Amino acid sequence: QIYLYSIEIFIFFYNLFLATICNCNINNTIMLSSFRNRFIGRGISSIYRQQVRYYSTTSTPNIPGLSDLDSWTPHNKLKQWVKDQAALLKPSSVHLCDGSQEEYNKLTEVMVKNGVITPLDRPNSFLGRSDPDDVARVESRTFICSKSKEEAGPTNNWKDPKEMKEIMNSLYDGAMSGRTMYVMPFSMGPVGSKIAHVGVQVTDSPFVVCNMRIMTRMGSPALQSLGSDKEYVPCVHSVGVPLKDGQKDVAWPCNKTKYIVHFPEERSIMSYGSGYGGNALLGKKCFSLRIASTMARDDSWLAEHMLILGITNPQGEKKYIAAAFPSACGKTNLAMMTPSLPGWKVETIGDDIAWMKFGTDGRLYAINPENGFFGVAPGTSRKSNPNAVDAISQNTIFTNVALTDDNDVWWEGLTENAPEHLIDWHGKDWNSSASSKPAAHPNSRFTAPLSQCPTIDPNWDSPEGVPISAIIFGGRRSKTVPLVYQAFDWKHGVFMGASVASEQTAAAEGTVGSLRHDPFAMLPFLGYNMADYFAHWLSIGKKTQADKLPKIFYVNWFRKNAQGKFMWPGFGEVIIWLIILLIGFLLVRKLKRINYLRYSM
Repeated sequence: QIYLYSIEIFIFFYNLFLATICNCNINNTIMLSSFRNRFIGRGISSIYRQQVRYYSTTSTPNIPGLSDLDSWTPHNKLKQWVKDQAALLKPSSVHLCDGSQEEYNKLTEVMVKNGVITPLDRPNSFLGRSDPDDVARVESRTFICSKSKEEAGPTNNWKDPKEMKEIMNSLYDGAMSGRTMYVMPFSMGPVGSKIAHVGVQVTDSPFVVCNMRIMTRMGSPALQSLGSDKEYVPCVHSVGVPLKDGQKDVAWPCNKTKYIVHFPEERSIMSYGSGYGGNALLGKKCFSLRIASTMARDDSWLAEHMLILGITNPQGEKKYIAAAFPSACGKTNLAMMTPSLPGWKVETIGDDIAWMKFGTDGRLYAINPENGFFGVAPGTSRKSNPNAVDAISQNTIFTNVALTDDNDVWWEGLTENAPEHLIDWHGKDWNSSASSKPAAHPNSRFTAPLSQCPTIDPNWDSPEGVPISAIIFGGRRSKTVPLVYQAFDWKHGVFMGASVASEQTAAAEGTVGSLRHDPFAMLPFLGYNMADYFAHWLSIGKKTQADKLPKIFYVNWFRKNAQGKFMWPGFGEVIIWLIILLIGFLLVRKLKRINYLRYSM
């Protein structure tokens, strides 16, 4: 505490110094103090994290599994953190994950035995059914607990971090009683990449462990990359259902009280009460976007809700693009599309998240920090996305889809006609002629390894990342917004990104169909003030030469006519049209009037 007070005293006199040299009065000094809180304070954020994150008042609990910590890692701060969580959560045992196939197989065997998941008649694949009240992100219970409300901004729920810590610690006290606490080290991005970052999550859900193994590089390599002292993002998750001795568990434990909490200054995450992917797989939206966006702001890079794909023309010229769309607006279909024009090839890097940092040549290089697909099942079919259907043919975990009589999965849109009989996502009989409700939940999901995608790019796991030539924004708009237009420059592109809006889907809470403004498709995922985020994007445009920045476009292939039919061609034609503009194919550079025509379409 004396150490932190000393820092505060230093900053106070620093403010007086600024006031003196700027000939400011005391009111301006207060304004400078606010500036310090929001900007200069970030400079000591790493010191603050060291003081807060590893502070411990607990003795080492005598819990089976904790004694293996010394042989598991030489990282003393990590070991102490794990001990602290065990002392608070009070699990019956601790399992230190290694991410091996053997570990995965044992966990799935136990879950099958306990009725948590159902094995399917496709290789190494399973079906899980969630509680009906735990089916989507809970944005109303998601908090950004920065030191000030202003820092979180008006688009985020905020609570004082000290107050929220008290709430969470109260909920966590004994929350894992009767359960195993799993400790998962994971890398977001290729292990060892300069663009990647490491997290460590504790959870009491084996279902979460198995999904995290697919979605991240989870296990021993990630742990070894930390060495004995490297930084990591600590993540705590509990379903919030402790078990008494002899008490029978339920298939999908969850609590009516739910919290998804982020502490940007500490770079830490806490989640309670939900077992659903976005709320429980803390490497996904929580780390890779909400926390990573604050890291990117502080260190001058971009953590974005974007797919990444590579496109090669018939002459062998290849460009990589990143694209941002709100959830359930076709990102996965676009990332795995098959071009309709002969000679063109599209390859997949990722379908959801992009981390971009500047390379030595001044260009933005991107990695997909994830290792798998967490895709929306309804609407995915051989017709809409054959590559996705192939990617989920094995080693896949399905959630809230329907079960067929031949022990496989089905969802609305998979086939033209539904099977006559199914077991729906509630686990009840469903008949195509008598049932009025969907057999699969509208936000049902599949979790599958990225490496299984037939169109996977050769550089999908490259530690250096891939150079981005274009950034695309878009949304689901049935009217008003045209098919495609291009930004005049980076600043105009930032305005386009800030203007993103989409009709609501089933991927989040809210009324389906209502228009939702979603700047950069980051509204639910940004870890700080949206105004500062716009300023950060503008600042990125000043970090390099203008001709090295990606070109920016806006698209809308969901436009409908008066009869309710889609007006525009599919992904393949539109994206290839953009690439033609980018690389100058067919003498576009000489046809200067196209530069004006494309703005008025």
